[in-house]
Amino acid sequence: MTTFNVFLSCHHFSDSRSHTQLYADLIEQARHAEALDYDALSVPEHHFVNILMNPDPLMLALHVANATERLPVSTAVIVLPFHDMRRFAGQCMLANILSNGRVELGIGRGAFAYEMERMGIDPADTREKFDESLAVLEALFDGEDVSWEGKHYNFGPITVMPRSPRRPKLWIAALGPEAIYHTARKGYDVQTTPLRGGFDLAVKQMEAFHRGADEALERAGTRPRMSMLRSAYVATDEADAREKGKVVYEYGLRFTNGFETPGTVSKGELEIIEVDYGFEDAMKQLIVGTKDEIIDKIGAYAELGMDEIALDMHLGIPSHQDVMDSMERFAADVMPRFRDAKIAVAAEMS
Repeated sequence: MTTFNVFLSCHHFSDSRSHTQLYADLIEQARHAEALDYDALSVPEHHFVNILMNPDPLMLALHVANATERLPVSTAVIVLPFHDMRRFAGQCMLANILSNGRVELGIGRGAFAYEMERMGIDPADTREKFDESLAVLEALFDGEDVSWEGKHYNFGPITVMPRSPRRPKLWIAALGPEAIYHTARKGYDVQTTPLRGGFDLAVKQMEAFHRGADEALERAGTRPRMSMLRSAYVATDEADAREKGKVVYEYGLRFTNGFETPGTVSKGELEIIEVDYGFEDAMKQLIVGTKDEIIDKIGAYAELGMDEIALDMHLGIPSHQDVMDSMERFAADVMPRFRDAKIAVAAEMS
């Protein structure tokens, strides 16, 4: 069964809302998602820019968990090379305790060139640092009086306090198909997105995941899960779809500025840059359209066999009410198509 996660994406473009109002709106969207029977929530980590702006993902995830009642809240994703695992492990344990296990940890090596440069991190070093950071983090979660000797960490015996009654749940972010394969075969749940590679890349990502997940199942008896992030907006009509599509397209140009280049930023505002794909190309890839178009597009992704589709429904759309209304239309018109289909198949097999 495909489940649906609402990604609270923290975009702030040149609109009239204050940053304070933006986060108040996100909390209202989180409560709305729970009332509409979505399955999960997630939050990003990004620094120094006005898209996905969340410099403290654990703080926001815990705030969202405290504002809601039952949905898991995952980070998507915390960039391990930005954090010291000795401190981070304790923060994760505390968030786990205070949320009663509802805060889940999506972690990754990071990918925003603009952030990396300003954090003083060489992108070429992030794979090695991530691998060691993950090993240290898991050792601190699972052990007491832990000592470590490595390239990035050297410390004597420490025990992270407080001790959570359960290990925080981990998701690991990976983008390239081979990275996804190796992550899944180790048994880790995976978070990914095809970005502007669109559906063609999603197919390759899912093929790689299934190969790795099958190996993990054969070796360990459990199969990891896959969550894929996509932009989504359910429009009232074609004119609304194109209007919101232009907003989403411009968001993508800003994202590309921070992701693929050193970044052209003024006072925290990522500027729009020229790219090699146009608006009409983007509209074919984006999950933006009327309800029938969205059902078709979501159906194609669901057929790839992912466990969860995470939906970025904010995307810089200036009207909070438009976002809330789109969430309602998705819940009423799209989600039942996939849940009812699974129920019908199960009934036929019983």
